[in-house]
Amino acid sequence: MAKVERFAFHVPSLEELAGVLQKGLRENFADAQVSVVDCPDLTQEPFKFPAKGICGKPRIADVGGVPYLIPLVQKEKVYDLNTVAKDIELPGAFILGAGAVSSKILGVNAELIPIVQTKNEKKPAVNGSYVAQINPADKGCLLEKYSSKYTDCEFGLLANLYASEGKPGKVIEMKANGRTGELNFVSCLRQTLEKHYGEKPVGMGGTFIIQKGKAKIHIMPPEFSTCPLNTDEDVNNWLKFFEMKAPLICQPVIVSRDPGFDLRLEHTHCFSHHGEGGHYHQDTSPDSVQYLGYFQPAELLFRIDRPQDTHLVGRD
Repeated sequence: MAKVERFAFHVPSLEELAGVLQKGLRENFADAQVSVVDCPDLTQEPFKFPAKGICGKPRIADVGGVPYLIPLVQKEKVYDLNTVAKDIELPGAFILGAGAVSSKILGVNAELIPIVQTKNEKKPAVNGSYVAQINPADKGCLLEKYSSKYTDCEFGLLANLYASEGKPGKVIEMKANGRTGELNFVSCLRQTLEKHYGEKPVGMGGTFIIQKGKAKIHIMPPEFSTCPLNTDEDVNNWLKFFEMKAPLICQPVIVSRDPGFDLRLEHTHCFSHHGEGGHYHQDTSPDSVQYLGYFQPAELLFRIDRPQDTHLVGRD
């Protein structure tokens, strides 16, 4: 059994958060509007998620961690999203986020874009996840629906997950256009929260679309590194970077500050309906970029199977 640690986030009202985040976004974007709205039906285009919303008992799980991937991989670290749902005290949870595939299932290393309505006593799991891997044919991006080849809900090594009951409800809508600052969309949100709330950690998750422009995205290579990756430079030389085009549907998990659980504070994966996806770093077209997002603050943090031997390499 993996060790599970639990922490209660500071949870501001949606109205208060909207004001704080709008102020922060306007320091980094030419135009930003943040408001409280009804969550759109996420089963519809462009999301096509297996749940209608991101509301109801919102929580964040940080599972495993980068130290299980680098300096050298620990392939035995395999997890299951249905088990995670039970670990976070929400069986049947709707889970979004960013993680790594189980190489035991796929036979290779790849980016997982988890979108899963986990199983409960009455219904089996609905796996709407995507996998982004390096295409062996042309070394480009190969994005596939997980369920087109596999029937499980496994993942490997690490994941940052936002979970809820998947219900409709009130959420924070964010629109930001024209990036004027250095920070990417997610880092801007996280640093705004940290600056405002300081010692009170705030967690947040949901989904956003890069509606226009292009973005820098990485995909891990299919083979794990056989020589130790000891620095961020080593990691970046190992990763494969691409410029991908909008629209990209992204799944961010954000924690404003680590309350002592060795967390990854921000992690965002994305997919598309045109065959591109992976790990989001930054938009590469600041003048034309347009973001539209729907977020919910999390009430609880669950830290699952925290690495004993840790480091800060490869966390962006």
